[in-house]
Amino acid sequence: MHSEIYLDANATSPTLPAAIAAAADALGQRFGNPGSSHASGLKAKAMLDAVRARARRLLGAGAGQLTFTSGATEGIQTAVLSVLCAVRARQLQGVPVGDLLLYGATEHKAVPECLAHWNALLGTGLALCALPVDADGLHRLDVLRDLAPRAAMVCTMAANNETGVISDLAGIEAVLAECAPGALWMVDSVQALGKLHLDLTATRIDYAPFSGHKLYAPKGIGMLYVRAGAPYTALMAGGGQETGQRSGTENMAGIAALGAVLRTLEDGDGFAAAAQLARFREQLADALRQAFPGVVFNMPFAGSLPTTLNFSVPGMAGKELLDLFDAAAVRVSAGSACSAARAAPSFVLAAMGLPAWRCAAAVRMSFGPMADQAFIDAACARIGRCGEAWRACAGLVRESAGLDTGGADSAGGVLAPEALQAFLSANPDARLVDVRESFEYALGQAPAGSHGVENVPLSRLRGEAAGWLRGDQPPLVFICRSGSRSLKALHYLHSLGYRNAWHVAGGLALAA
Repeated sequence: MHSEIYLDANATSPTLPAAIAAAADALGQRFGNPGSSHASGLKAKAMLDAVRARARRLLGAGAGQLTFTSGATEGIQTAVLSVLCAVRARQLQGVPVGDLLLYGATEHKAVPECLAHWNALLGTGLALCALPVDADGLHRLDVLRDLAPRAAMVCTMAANNETGVISDLAGIEAVLAECAPGALWMVDSVQALGKLHLDLTATRIDYAPFSGHKLYAPKGIGMLYVRAGAPYTALMAGGGQETGQRSGTENMAGIAALGAVLRTLEDGDGFAAAAQLARFREQLADALRQAFPGVVFNMPFAGSLPTTLNFSVPGMAGKELLDLFDAAAVRVSAGSACSAARAAPSFVLAAMGLPAWRCAAAVRMSFGPMADQAFIDAACARIGRCGEAWRACAGLVRESAGLDTGGADSAGGVLAPEALQAFLSANPDARLVDVRESFEYALGQAPAGSHGVENVPLSRLRGEAAGWLRGDQPPLVFICRSGSRSLKALHYLHSLGYRNAWHVAGGLALAA
């Protein structure tokens, strides 16, 4: 029941075993520095060159430059810096240049944040302007046609990370060719690798950043394509590695691992065809429809990546859905992992004009292009189990307990996950209390050990606490999924004067 079903591949993907083996080989047998002229260095350089050549073939890089980076954010930074340095040079020479930095309203936050940073730092004084999208998440080409003549740089994405919507790159290119032939164009291609056909040299795309960990490579490795003739300013200066385009000793383990993934992709070994991936997505969608009647999908199935679903369920908060799935070891997300710590409605869905409740309750489910039928079948079965648990507890009160926890001191009441079992062994009279709602508890997994676990949902804690205060007050140890609700329970008990209360920091996610 509790084997993990990982459906958050747009955030990061599991590392391909062949990539792990290639990284280990680069750290072991081929540990040489590719900048060294002896045999060990030459072996390392040969591997680096082979991976670059393979990447160039897969991306259709042609005469363009392909540089290994630490990931997409570095690639975006380098592209924006390159454009704005060229803009600044033209401004100093008195040469006319566009006054807008135009970016898609549904871009990953790395793009507008980067534009604002370098625009301010270099003093270029351009105006940032969000290009709106329509109800299907596609860039408004009519608005682009009006704004493009003023654009110094245009930033769009190949496919959206939250919805999977595939951009009309051909339409954008046609408008830029007609209305803004001098504007430089960056296309965030992170979600495209392994999912869309890429032939970059056949386009007028100037910059295309990629990230390895979205496609079975480890974190910390990426690529940046730069069209031949496009302005370039190195973000990192130093020893002149990467032919001076990106100084710093190369991440050879990451490059080797990425090379293994690219080799697998080029050979087609294990990567499902688009039609098969679309069938997998429809199977997951059917499972969601059966588990949660009334579910609405926040992206068009036609014109979006076949590996991404974004949905909302009427009457269910996004947090409730996430907790429900996570209790069943189904890993999904509410959107970009970079924004997960900030509980806010999806700005991507808001830009598409969707109702506020759908933006606030949205959940993203995504899988990689190497998914197989057995994995999808297991995922659908687990989704069905989530629906059963939810329906069985649908009549329970799920509102916040409204506990008064203001200012209570919880110092001394916090247990590290690794200390839980020792604490329980040393305190055999301790009571382990799971404060998750009943539908989560029914799916979830308590820490292993001899102690029994009581389920007292946070929404019912007020009533239970009155009885605890009249007793002997043994140690109470609160647990939940992430430690958030157990901390509230701890604060509440402390505010009532029950000092022998504890909670497990990080929750079951770390204690399991």
